[in-house]
Amino acid sequence: MSARSAEAGDQVEIALVKAGRTKIRYPAELLADDGVRLSVRAPWAAEGVRDFGFVRFEPGDVFTEHYWRDRWYAVKEVRSGDGTLKGWYCDVTRPAAVDGGTVLVEDLDLDLWVSADGTEVLRLDEDEFAASGLAASDPEAAESAVAALDALEALGRDGLRALVGRTG
Repeated sequence: MSARSAEAGDQVEIALVKAGRTKIRYPAELLADDGVRLSVRAPWAAEGVRDFGFVRFEPGDVFTEHYWRDRWYAVKEVRSGDGTLKGWYCDVTRPAAVDGGTVLVEDLDLDLWVSADGTEVLRLDEDEFAASGLAASDPEAAESAVAALDALEALGRDGLRALVGRTG
């Protein structure tokens, strides 16, 4: 799927894989695809509420998600059902792969949260990443993942809006 083969408004499916298993699949509306960055919009896809302490994801929330074919992360702008910006949830992933109408993303455990006002920039799940064994099984991927988290943290402190543009 590229800008030439899909158009804004088309439906795609996001498939998030972790440790070789599909974690979640959900439909999303394609907003843009320039061949490098793919942007979609989707409602909160999990069941019920997920309270992380620093943010709650719940039914009615809308995610504008940005995936890159050449970067080791995805950035998800999170808004409540009334359009209020909650913040950005960033996943460290292998570069996105697109096959037909499916966007395949491999989660590498590391995450970053940036609050809507930019005052909170939280590195998440570093313990899960260490326990995953990626550093031993694929040291190059582990190095890329850590570099991606560092880059996301710097972007988070400078403002992610500049990276993804105005989406809401």
